[in-house]
Amino acid sequence: MPDSFLWGGAIAANQAEGAHLEGGKGLSIADVQTPGAYRVPREIHMECREGVYYPNHTGIDFYHRYHGDVELFAEMGFKCFRTSIDWARIFPNGDEEEPNEAGLAFYDGLIDDLLAHGIEPVITLSHYETPLHLVTEYGSWRSRRLIDCFVRFCEVVFRRYRNKVRYWMTFNEINEVFNKAVPFNQAGLVWAEGEDVNRSKVIAAHNMFVASARAVSLGHKINPEFRIGCMVQYPTTYSKTSAPNDAVARRLNQIVNWYFTDVMVLGRYTNLCRQQQRRMGVRLEVSEQDARELANGCVDFIGFSYYYPVMASSPDGEELVKTRDNPFLTATDWNFPIDPVGLRVALDELYDKYQIPLFVVENGMGAVDVIDEDGKIRDDYRIEYLARHIEQVRKAVNEDGVDLIGYTTWGPIDVISCASGQMKKRYGFIYVDRDDEGNGSLERSRKKSFSWYKKVIASNGGDLANDIDY
Repeated sequence: MPDSFLWGGAIAANQAEGAHLEGGKGLSIADVQTPGAYRVPREIHMECREGVYYPNHTGIDFYHRYHGDVELFAEMGFKCFRTSIDWARIFPNGDEEEPNEAGLAFYDGLIDDLLAHGIEPVITLSHYETPLHLVTEYGSWRSRRLIDCFVRFCEVVFRRYRNKVRYWMTFNEINEVFNKAVPFNQAGLVWAEGEDVNRSKVIAAHNMFVASARAVSLGHKINPEFRIGCMVQYPTTYSKTSAPNDAVARRLNQIVNWYFTDVMVLGRYTNLCRQQQRRMGVRLEVSEQDARELANGCVDFIGFSYYYPVMASSPDGEELVKTRDNPFLTATDWNFPIDPVGLRVALDELYDKYQIPLFVVENGMGAVDVIDEDGKIRDDYRIEYLARHIEQVRKAVNEDGVDLIGYTTWGPIDVISCASGQMKKRYGFIYVDRDDEGNGSLERSRKKSFSWYKKVIASNGGDLANDIDY
């Protein structure tokens, strides 16, 4: 890979830090979700109930243990580390005028520690951590009030870290506002009886677009060297068959994702966006002021997560039917199809369409790791998964000419699963002794993949062989 390529790993504050009320932190939307399981959704509460286990309250105790974890990242040779700044740690309710200094002090220590180890911080500004008060008081991103609250938060951290952080992303997987039936993590939304769900989704997305654009413009004023990106989940879409209607279905599914990148990269609602609104039965009127802000706040790069592809079909040419079941692919323990070539397709598709740099900021395999009798975890399945995906990344860059900033795995250390609240859905190179009921010492240990990824980084992606002596 190019000499400047950023290798590393990615987590979210809410899934790792714990210390959910320490240092003056307020409750976030992550703090009121119970554990779930495979195909069992997490319950959403609007307060913390006595006697209920909320796994994000402790996470993996990264808040108190980050120094040791950063040393492990440095041992692997990380060039960058992606995490988020928990909005509720800086503004506990979200609508205060002044920030919480204790929260900033925590991130001072983390960012300084990363830099001291030669690791570039990559910061997500909103990674499913909207302060709960903004949800209960204002209806979350249905309200334009949140635009000002978010921009105030961004200004504080932009100014605080203007000489320490270069790479930023505004909203994590923002396109999931449309893709999720209940986009609570993405936009703090749960539905009232009789609510026009599609209209609320379009309005919430618009308010987030304006907030992102204002943040980008502000960040560039504070430090013109900032590179501020959007972040989307990007499942490559295939036509289920060669039937013409399935080709239409593929496009319909992609439009839902391109809606977000069109606005944030191009700075306007395109014809494609208007098509999607019509399909949702919504007509959005954009003020002249909002249009100017969107145009002036285009992002510098596209960050995206890639885990699996989907297949789209449409028997009647109108209704979109999606499935993950692909007869050509195997799947993970959580039924995520494994498709390394799909990552190359995604890279090519996004770069050909937008011609701005890309950043693979999440890619990984959730699995049930087994500790062998000698205490070791031989996760060859994870090594194979990542090696095959990195091979396709190399082809996209070196053969297809994609401008790619870096590659960060999700997640380099085991964290609480966002979707299920579980610990046994593990992604990391570093094992954390914690189970789904909250038991365990939280001690860290290296898996076989730890040494393998260290070798990959040392060779700048040149050596992907699984020949590790473990």
